[in-house]
Parts: sequence; structure tokens; C-alpha cells
Amino acid sequence: MSVDRRRFLQLTGAALAAPAIGGCGGHERIPASGVPRSDFDEDSTAEEVTEGLDLSGKIAVVTGCNSGIGYETMRVLALRGAYVIGTGRTLDKAQEACSSVIGITTPVELELSDFDSVVACAETIRSLNSPIDMLICNAGMRGGDREQVYGLEKHFVVNHLGHFILVNNLLERLYLSWQGRVVVVGSRAAYSSAPDAGIEFGNLRGTANYSVGRAYGHSKLANVLYSLELARLLKGTRITSNSLHPGVINTSIDRNEPGFFQFAFGVLTAIGGKSIAQGAATTCYVATSPLLGSVSGQYFEDCNPVTVLGDNHMHDAAQAAELWKVSQALTRDYLLEIKRPDWDDFQNGARRRSKT
Repeated sequence: MSVDRRRFLQLTGAALAAPAIGGCGGHERIPASGVPRSDFDEDSTAEEVTEGLDLSGKIAVVTGCNSGIGYETMRVLALRGAYVIGTGRTLDKAQEACSSVIGITTPVELELSDFDSVVACAETIRSLNSPIDMLICNAGMRGGDREQVYGLEKHFVVNHLGHFILVNNLLERLYLSWQGRVVVVGSRAAYSSAPDAGIEFGNLRGTANYSVGRAYGHSKLANVLYSLELARLLKGTRITSNSLHPGVINTSIDRNEPGFFQFAFGVLTAIGGKSIAQGAATTCYVATSPLLGSVSGQYFEDCNPVTVLGDNHMHDAAQAAELWKVSQALTRDYLLEIKRPDWDDFQNGARRRSKT
């Protein structure tokens, strides 16, 4: 895609749709130091970044598998031989998606705005008695009127807390993998549309200064900071956690937006955005690349790790730690107590897993 067309998207999108999608703004992004870089870029597709990989024997969980980049992620992972557990907001949606791809899949219902549904989803997956090699937190929402769930702003609940519970309750399955990966789909909105203060711990109800774009950016910053803190807490194990921006893509995530926004956004992405195949590339790369086996706590754009400069909270370790504590307190009634195995137990279990 030409630079001129991408520049058109940035400029026009800023005028029409930036409040909800988040542009780059004045934030410079530089290559993250000490992390392997790939030859892939914004034009690469999910099939291209996984070409030549044999994922037979690998087990992946993909949330939001029924549409958009979640569906493409599931399709490509299954195509490469992985067994994919795909979740949808209803079992019918998950079943329809899973049955339409080539490969081995299992559909599971997951409604992220309902914590009981999240717990049930995790229990269903745990009952399969299989390790998890890739846990891809892809599902999310954007738009709609201001709404609260559990007394909290809905974007924060759906995009962050739902996945917080799911990952916690599946950690035991990740420990059984030789090299488990948690992949959190975030967004550039985390630094372009989030509040200046970062996570607003005193405004989690979303009652002050509400806008869709601000709420979405707030929840996406929570995604990035959650992944950062998870990586820190899992240091010393073989589980990694990384977050990413998939690109500007016209998917069903804007289903709650007004019709005029959906039309404008569709035009913009048709002119200068990524295709679904390109949008799933960074997710698939982070989930499968042999280069990233020990890489954790990084943020990726266009299949490469970046550091975001400027006035933002993308790499704010203190705020990430506080977010973790607050998230635990808000969801404690739904969290399983997962005992982290000591290194010898973990290593021996992983060795047994690698031989099967």
C-alpha cells in the first residue's frame, strides 16, 4: 500500500473517525531494543507470516473467532495444523465459524460482559484436559451509548476485565505447555485516545468526560498494561505475554457505532486501511514466530516490536502493577486460585509435554 494512501487515511480519519479508532497522533514509534525484528511489515498477511510453520500438536484459544481478524486468526492457525478452540458471544456463532474452517476446532461460548459466562468458558476449556500453547485475547467491543456493567464502564469490562478473568483461570493450562504464549490484541488507541492520566482508577464507572473514543482508548491501554504486568509476573517461566496493534481494519467491532460512522469508517479503511488477512498478521506472528520464544512484555505493530515515545503510559510499569491489583479486587469472586509451580515442576512437565 502506498505511503500517500496511508497518509490519506491518517488525515481524513482524524477528521471523521479518530475519536473512536485512534490515529498515531504525535507519538513516534521506534524499534524496541534487544528484540528480534522480522522482515514482515504492514502489507504482510497472516498466511505469509506463518508460511512453512507446522503447528501440529499445538493448541490455541482464540476469543472472538466468529468474525474479522479473530476468524482469520483461527482459520490460519488451523490451516497450519493447530487445534483451535474458538469462542463466540453465542455458541451458535462459534459453531458456525468453527465449522467453516479447514482443520480441527472446538466452539465455546464466551460473553465477556458476563463474568459467569467467562468462568464457564474457562471451565469448559479446562475440562478438555489439554495444555494451551497460544491464548489469543482478540474479542472486544467499541461504541454504543454510555453503559455500565457491574457498575463499571462497559468497554473496560468487556475489553479488559473479561479477558483478565479468562487468562487467570486458564493459566494452569498454559503452564502445561512447553512454551505458552498469551497474545493480547490492543490498539494504537491505547496511546492516541486514552486519557492523559492513563488508567483513571477514580473514574472506572466512566461518568466523567465520557466519549466512545476515550473509553475505547482507556480499555485498550488497560490491555497493553495488563500484558506488561502479566509478563513481569510470569518471568522465570516459559509463558510469555505480548500485546499488539492489528492495524486499522473494518471489522464488526464497530457494530455498536452509529450508521454514519460505520459508513465513513468503511470508506476510510477501503482506501487506506488493512485487509482482514493483513490485520490478523501481527497476531499470528506474535503467537507463532520461532524468533519470539522468549520475548515477553513487548508491544508490536506491523509484525515488529516497537517502543512508543512521547507523553503516554504504554510502558508505565507502576500503572500496570496498580491496574493488576485493582483488576484482581474487582473480579476476585470469579478468579481461580492458580498455584504457580516451582521451576523444577514446570520444567519437568514441559519436557514431558515436548516429547508427546
